Amino acid sequence: QVQLVESGGGLVQAGGSLRLSCAASGLTFSGYGMGWFRQAPGKEREFVCTINYNGGMTSCADSVKGRFTISRDNAKNTVYLQMNSLKPEDTAAYYCASGTYSDQQSSYGAWGQGTQVIVSS
Repeated sequence: QVQLVESGGGLVQAGGSLRLSCAASGLTFSGYGMGWFRQAPGKEREFVCTINYNGGMTSCADSVKGRFTISRDNAKNTVYLQMNSLKPEDTAAYYCASGTYSDQQSSYGAWGQGTQVIVSS
């Protein structure tokens, strides 16, 4: 069965950086698009970034474009989210998911448990 385990979350000051990792198992990782989503308290889960199966295509939400970068290492079955210039509004639980290259949650079949990111002002 597919297992996705996020790590790297924590508390950071505004303007700081974090790198999230998502380790995948139970699937042929190099055959799947991967995505990062986030959910802030009291809000719906929203798209952050997606990457296609070989890393050749990436796309991020306008709210994080230019600050966040998604990448993957297929040899390590891991997808990353580099987050720079963090803002308090980036505070959320961050989830990785496996599926297709898409900004739609319905395109993903497996989800991790999430890692919390808190950005203090």
